[in-house]
Amino acid sequence: MHYPNQESRKGIVWKEYGRNVQKIVDHILTIDDKEKRTHYANICIELMRQLNPSTKDAQDHTTKLWDHIFIMSNFKLDVEAPYPMPDPSILGKKPNIVPYTNHRLAYKHYGRNIELVVKEVQAMEDGTEKDDAIIYLARLMKKSYMTWNKENVDDEVILQHLKELSKGKLSLDSEKVQNEKLLDIQIKDFKPMASKPAFESMSSAGSRPSQNKDFRKSNNNNRGGSNSSNSSRPFKKRSN
Repeated sequence: MHYPNQESRKGIVWKEYGRNVQKIVDHILTIDDKEKRTHYANICIELMRQLNPSTKDAQDHTTKLWDHIFIMSNFKLDVEAPYPMPDPSILGKKPNIVPYTNHRLAYKHYGRNIELVVKEVQAMEDGTEKDDAIIYLARLMKKSYMTWNKENVDDEVILQHLKELSKGKLSLDSEKVQNEKLLDIQIKDFKPMASKPAFESMSSAGSRPSQNKDFRKSNNNNRGGSNSSNSSRPFKKRSN
């Protein structure tokens, strides 16, 4: 029996499709008639589509299949393809470096989005709309603070943080905030992230003292009934 050596097993460009698909592509390259090559290339595309059913729903799935068959042919396949042959230089091209954000947050519990909202409110024109936006921003900051720190916070702290984040451009009157309770958060508006421990809820759901008490009581009554019926029977002394 002849086993293929390591040299004869080389040549798989796209391992996801296997050696048989690679042999089909190599065979298509040997066909002289361009019309036949196109016909067999389309059949090969359908075969490749069946081998990767998970990507059928992709929008550019067919485009990728034709790119793959061109790459597997080493960019030598001359057929009437519905898509142009990709540039061979894309194989050695490195992806663009994604810049890493070096932005340092002044307060991590507020996050980057709060800082972006502060900039948007600063850019607004002075008026009632901007005043309402500042109040909404302060309430949002208080919610974020209470969510992450899990404790109540004084309104003065929120107002001070608002000044720091806006560099003194946004502020609220402390007396107006206290008198009109502008930053008061209702219980329905605040949902803390930390939930009740699982074991605590299980114990509360599993322990039912009233039912257990009733069960013990009914059980004792049954036992008592059986004892009373036994006690009514005459006692017979065993004779030797």
